Amino acid sequence: MGSLERSKKKVQLWKKAVVHFALCFVMGFFTGFAPTGKASIFSSQIISSNKSYFSPQPIEVLHSAVTPPAQDPKNDSLAAETPMQIPAESERAKFLEEVEEREAKLNPRRLIIIITPMSSKDAYEGVFLRRLANTIRLVPPPLLWIVVEGQTESDEVSEILRKTGIMYRHFVSKENFTDPQAELDHQRNVALRHIEQHRLSGIVHFAGLSNTYDLAFFDELREIEVFGTWPMALLTANKNKVIIEGPVCDSSQVIGWHLKKINNQTDSTPPIHISSFGFNSSILWDPERWGRPSSVPQTSQNSIKFVKQVALEDETKLKGIPPEECSKIMLWQLKFPIENSSSDSLSNTAVDSNQR
Repeated sequence: MGSLERSKKKVQLWKKAVVHFALCFVMGFFTGFAPTGKASIFSSQIISSNKSYFSPQPIEVLHSAVTPPAQDPKNDSLAAETPMQIPAESERAKFLEEVEEREAKLNPRRLIIIITPMSSKDAYEGVFLRRLANTIRLVPPPLLWIVVEGQTESDEVSEILRKTGIMYRHFVSKENFTDPQAELDHQRNVALRHIEQHRLSGIVHFAGLSNTYDLAFFDELREIEVFGTWPMALLTANKNKVIIEGPVCDSSQVIGWHLKKINNQTDSTPPIHISSFGFNSSILWDPERWGRPSSVPQTSQNSIKFVKQVALEDETKLKGIPPEECSKIMLWQLKFPIENSSSDSLSNTAVDSNQR
């Protein structure tokens, strides 16, 4: 009897264990599919925290924290001394400078070659040279200034050129001349031979010591492809009038000339002032590039002959400056008694006399 009762108790314990396990399994199975309240609370908290992170409220709080209290005058002065916009403006300026440098590298400026002869009889050459140097130093590089003196080298001229910060070449012509015009022409030829021998590529302009410029003139000068010409105003110290010499243009095409005087019987081509034209220097040392055979004698030996034979033989090669019908004066010349009235005009008579 004792053994039967023990076996029945074991069977009941197993039944209770199986039933208990089955109930727990069923409850756990269905509990896994049912949403819990805690999970929804956590998820809602996470979503709300993310929204607050991306909301503009913290930004407003930061601004209000940076702004000093109104009742503290010391903080107000500090805020005025260090505004938040200063770093942005400085960065913007640096950015614009970098853009300009990149554009300059992609589209480099043409070299301007300025030739300035100096008469040995001019007692005030140092004064006028300083004035012209102060203008040229304001022109953006690249620029080469060729200064040619007569007979002897002046220490004053050398010192002025060294202090300008401009890239320059300084020459001295040892020839002795009694005619100031012949001396200046010879000095120009010395500079032209230097350009030809060293194959300097740029736009050549003859600048007298008495010239006065609008800085925009040099920007227009760099746009010349072959030849360029422009009007200039001639001022005299003892006369209350202004004389305009140079081209008459339709847009940038030369259709006529402002002339001081011309003899229709003897002058087949109009005279042109030495400072009222510019040209591409490669014409001197690469004539075939411009359709001129190399067998033609080099005209750089004589600047007057060069202008007559090349610049004035075909007006279609001339580009009027500025392109708005050459209506703006950007170059003035104050004539001094030392200069001859026709010292800087190129005419057929002067050409023929040099040829002879």
